[in-house]
Amino acid sequence: MTEKMPNTAVATNRKAYHDYYIEETIEAGMALLGTEVKSLRLGLASLTDSYAIVKTGEIFLLNANISLYPHGNITNHEPLRTRKLLLHREEIRKLTSKITQKGFTLIPLKFYFQRGKAKVLIGLAKGKKTYDKRETIKEKESKREVERAIKARNK
Repeated sequence: MTEKMPNTAVATNRKAYHDYYIEETIEAGMALLGTEVKSLRLGLASLTDSYAIVKTGEIFLLNANISLYPHGNITNHEPLRTRKLLLHREEIRKLTSKITQKGFTLIPLKFYFQRGKAKVLIGLAKGKKTYDKRETIKEKESKREVERAIKARNK
C-alpha cells in the first residue's frame, strides 16, 4: 500500500502569470546533482527571470537559481548552471513546433516534488503587452471588490 504524497511546490514563478499568457503546461523531470535536490527539498530555489530553450533536440532550463546546499562541501553545485529537462521525444517535437510560432517561449512555472522526484512545470507562454497587464490588474481588483462586497453583505 503506497501513500499518496502531495505535490509540494518548492518554488513558483508568480511573475510569469503577470508577464505572459500561459497557453499550455507540461510537466518535465530535471537532470540534477545530489546537492541540488537537497537544496530544493530545503526550498532554496528561485524561478524569476528563468526560461527554457531547445538546443539540438533537447530542452534546457537557463537562469533557474538553485542556491548552494548549506551543508555541501567542495563538490557543491553551481547555482545558475544550465539544467537538462527530461521529456519524451514527441513532447519535445510538439513544443519545438509551437515555439517556432511568433511570440511563444517556454517559461518554468514551478518546481515541485512528485513521488520523490523533482519536477518542473513548464508553460508555453506568449508575452503580454503593458496594456494587457493593466487590464489583468483591473480584472483582479474588480473581482476582489465584488468578493469583499459579498462578504460584507453576508455578515
